[in-house]
Amino acid sequence: MLTRKQSDLLRFINERLKETGVPPSFDEMKDALDLRSKSGIHRLILALEERGFIRRLPNRARALEVLRLPESSTPSAPPGRGRKFSPSVIEGNLGRVRPLHEREEDNEIQQVAIPVMGRIAAGTPISAIQSRSHTISLPPDLLSNGEHFALEVRGDSMIEAGIFDGDTVVIKKQDFADSGNIVVALIDDEEATLKRLRKRGASIALEAANPAYETRIFGPNRVRIQGKLVSLVRRY
Repeated sequence: MLTRKQSDLLRFINERLKETGVPPSFDEMKDALDLRSKSGIHRLILALEERGFIRRLPNRARALEVLRLPESSTPSAPPGRGRKFSPSVIEGNLGRVRPLHEREEDNEIQQVAIPVMGRIAAGTPISAIQSRSHTISLPPDLLSNGEHFALEVRGDSMIEAGIFDGDTVVIKKQDFADSGNIVVALIDDEEATLKRLRKRGASIALEAANPAYETRIFGPNRVRIQGKLVSLVRRY
């Protein structure tokens, strides 16, 4: 599944190739998607290439080939014409846990239905997925007060924290976290990743729990916290 910006860029490249036979420049892509810098275009191109939608041809400047388009898409306004993408992995009705004193008034403890909102990268960031796929039921003791959602883990960057590819992480919805917390972080409003948060002065570091991955450091305005890890579900 592509983010809105990834889809917009793919469509823009495809339309330009059909019209002129030449892919647009990075400056043209930046202007079309109303981005501030070409670094965002580099990230989008890399994401499209990793997902098999485009291919960069070797030894040729600006050479891009569109391999495929999304199987299903809905008509939308062309990129750069007033439409903003605000991705979030936490839209919709979430699993809410009542405070303990309210639960103690019940004669029985009920399971809490937690929506699984897609996949999260424990490795190279992937697009934030907004659609609910299914729900899982968990006892309140595995949760904390407030709203929760779950994500399926893809990648191995958090293995030393006990989080493996295929696990399901349960996240408490919140837009803040302490240094050292494992969080769902949204980078540049485009990509989501599961990492340990470290605050370094005015900067934010997203730290892997696998020495094969480098810590990535961002300015404070580039990272938005979507929630904090509170539990984990693993199937054998």
